[in-house]
Amino acid sequence: MSGQAAPLVIEIPTEDQMHEFGLRLGSLLIAGDLLSLNGPLGAGKTTLTRGIGEGVMAEGNVSSPTFLIARTHSTKSGIPFHHIDAYRLSSAAELDDLDIDYAGSISVIEWGSGFAEGLSESLLEINIERDLETDLRTMSITGSGRFSNPAQFFGETK
Repeated sequence: MSGQAAPLVIEIPTEDQMHEFGLRLGSLLIAGDLLSLNGPLGAGKTTLTRGIGEGVMAEGNVSSPTFLIARTHSTKSGIPFHHIDAYRLSSAAELDDLDIDYAGSISVIEWGSGFAEGLSESLLEINIERDLETDLRTMSITGSGRFSNPAQFFGETK
């Protein structure tokens, strides 16, 4: 882990606050940014993505693309917003088959661990754990490229 910043850990107590965090995060994203969201079912990946979609000003309803694998939304800035669900994929090659221009878009991949690496220089990986008793979500955030120091990047959004 030499040269890499320590993971940033953020606790999110409610679903509404998860959405709000996503909205603030989305407002900071630029073309070429790729996010990998990981965690068990019900952890808040899609809620976070809806907030991110709102933050990037995506047009249309941002909903889980589980059965479609990927949805692309236009944004008011003109930068495409891709919402990808890798849950049903068995290899990174299948993700590559989607023919997405990651450098020219903002992309979120749910269940992205093992699939998102190497697709963009700027990768933000968010691992979400959910306490079933308290509903508290704990996010462990690491990154590369412009996200290589998550604490510094998120200084504005906490």
